[in-house]
Amino acid sequence: MDEGSVCVLIPSVRNSDELAVVLQGLSKQDFDGKLEIVVVGPGNDPGKRVAESLGARFIDDGGVRTRADACNVGLEKTESEFVFFTDDDVIVPENWISSLIKWFERPEVAGVGGPNFAPVKDSTFWQRVIDVTFCSKWVTAGTNYGNQAMDELEEVEQLPGVNAAYRRSVLEEVNGFDHGAIGCEDAMLDYRIRKAGHKLWQDGSAIMWHRRRGPSRVRKQIGNYGMVRILASNIHPEMRSWTHSAVGLFPLLSFIGISALITGAIGGGADASFWFTFDGIWSPSRILFHGSLGLMSLYIAMCWVGALFGTSPSRSLFTILAAPLMTFTLHWSYGIGVMRGWQRIRSGNPGLQIDDRNRI
Repeated sequence: MDEGSVCVLIPSVRNSDELAVVLQGLSKQDFDGKLEIVVVGPGNDPGKRVAESLGARFIDDGGVRTRADACNVGLEKTESEFVFFTDDDVIVPENWISSLIKWFERPEVAGVGGPNFAPVKDSTFWQRVIDVTFCSKWVTAGTNYGNQAMDELEEVEQLPGVNAAYRRSVLEEVNGFDHGAIGCEDAMLDYRIRKAGHKLWQDGSAIMWHRRRGPSRVRKQIGNYGMVRILASNIHPEMRSWTHSAVGLFPLLSFIGISALITGAIGGGADASFWFTFDGIWSPSRILFHGSLGLMSLYIAMCWVGALFGTSPSRSLFTILAAPLMTFTLHWSYGIGVMRGWQRIRSGNPGLQIDDRNRI
């Protein structure tokens, strides 16, 4: 193993066009040390031809069914002092490797990463709205999209799988990713690294530009994230968080709130005083209608303020205005996913899942 050597591992499935952009960016890195770029995927994947044509090494994943196992295959078949991870749908800054590798001069750094944002110029309006929503304050259930360190280097609990680097010795110590992980593999890996006594850090300036999925695909993505987070917490109970479980109640609470609003409105009928005059008389219909309306207005206001004070570079008047709609959509999808996770645990058959791509 060469001292200071770096391997970049990219698990990829049927995304050869965007993979080519990733590899082109990695070929332009200003890092002058020993570097190996490795793509891990199914042997018949079009990404193999793209990888080899652009000077990257392709490793057949052997038919594994999860991203975690694909990463483990890559770890087993490579040698380097440091291992960097990213995805096959990013735009890689030229200084990505050099901006992270420098922190390993500090012995307390077991792993280091940075935030990820949607590329503003190469994203549609709704992709920018999704990025604003992902990077909003208060309403993201403790996830780390757009989490940007306040200091030059800040200790964190989790690194985003799309923008993370580790000492190989630490990865070997914890035996890599959870074998057969049903998703949430990066969070589970980081949990076990910290449990082993190591520290993870973030450099807020080491940004990775990560394309967001469109509205239809992101709903499925976030739904699966909700499910796998609950399943991961079932495997590692210490990972449980009230914020993730609370979002599981969101669909039910939304249904109750909308039903109460409609019921109250029907009860108010054509009485103008019901709608506009507050005479101190609070009938059940008025309580249902105005109470529900007030809570909905508070939710929308929180979404707007959270988007305004978030970290996304895609913030603008129109993306912030549209943020509550997307926030509601993603909360609903995540909540449905959480309920699916609870159901799978109760059934005793959690099953396998990997975001919105099937590996077989």
